[in-house]
Amino acid sequence: MLSISAAEVDQALTFPGLVETLRAAFRDGAVQPVRHHHTVERPDGAASTLLLMPAWTDFNAAGSSAGGHIGVKIVTVSPDNNAVGKPAVMGLYLLLDGATGEPEAMIDGQRLTQWRTACASALAASYLAREDASRLLVVGAGALSPFLVRAHSAVRPITLIRIWNRTPANAEKVAAELRAEGFAATAASDLDAELGQADIVSSATITTTPLIKGALLKPGTHVDLVGGFTPAMRESDDDAIARARVYVDTRAGATKEAGDIVQPLASGVLEAQAIVADLHELARGQKKGRQSPGEITLFKSVGAALEDLAAGIAVYKAQGSRGVGE
Repeated sequence: MLSISAAEVDQALTFPGLVETLRAAFRDGAVQPVRHHHTVERPDGAASTLLLMPAWTDFNAAGSSAGGHIGVKIVTVSPDNNAVGKPAVMGLYLLLDGATGEPEAMIDGQRLTQWRTACASALAASYLAREDASRLLVVGAGALSPFLVRAHSAVRPITLIRIWNRTPANAEKVAAELRAEGFAATAASDLDAELGQADIVSSATITTTPLIKGALLKPGTHVDLVGGFTPAMRESDDDAIARARVYVDTRAGATKEAGDIVQPLASGVLEAQAIVADLHELARGQKKGRQSPGEITLFKSVGAALEDLAAGIAVYKAQGSRGVGE
């Protein structure tokens, strides 16, 4: 069994390449039960969340088990980690042979999640963002934020990047990291002002109070909501939902787990049939993405185990071919 580190994940993947890998994965499909959520109560501080995300090759669809895989991601989300200088999200990905169940690789789950989450957002943007979208606003300055910048920049001609965070110093830290890579990134102080100027708004926070105000969005904006993963978490308000054509990564996951979808469905602001498409339907050409330059589009991602499986297989094959440690 290979043990694949975060650095080796970085060596194995490219943003344009993984976007296309995910496009093929959503087109072809896989078996992916809705993920397990478990709350881990603590005597002091915020509770942690344990997530189990299994998926495996759809052998019936493929017609053969040859080359198939089984994978499961084990993730913890611990909000108090920020106070001790650690990422809130930790995890491992276990990849197994689909025919025998033999372990093939243990992959750094945190890095795999960052890559596949950002590239899933970029995949959605390839259908939903304007072709000429050039100004990107990232809301939140966690570990995922620079990955979102790199991924969106792989599918759209991004020339100006603004990073906003409740703690300005953290936004500046991410902006400085991106500038060192050649991106035109700066920290933003006024979120409301930035919302009115962005072509793409990509939000990766765990807020329960909406930060993305729909009334401020200009026509043609694409909103990418990544952070919220429980019904209580919500990054966008009712105005954003009401003004936008709404898309999701998977209907089963988003309508059960995502506060940005669950809450508007419960209140009647959003009707289930008004969710235009998921990534399966977009990748298969069954539903259309952006229809006009002036419309507002909104994509809600909660994460799909299929994404981890596809990314895990890509990393395993790349590292296996070059030899881990070379």
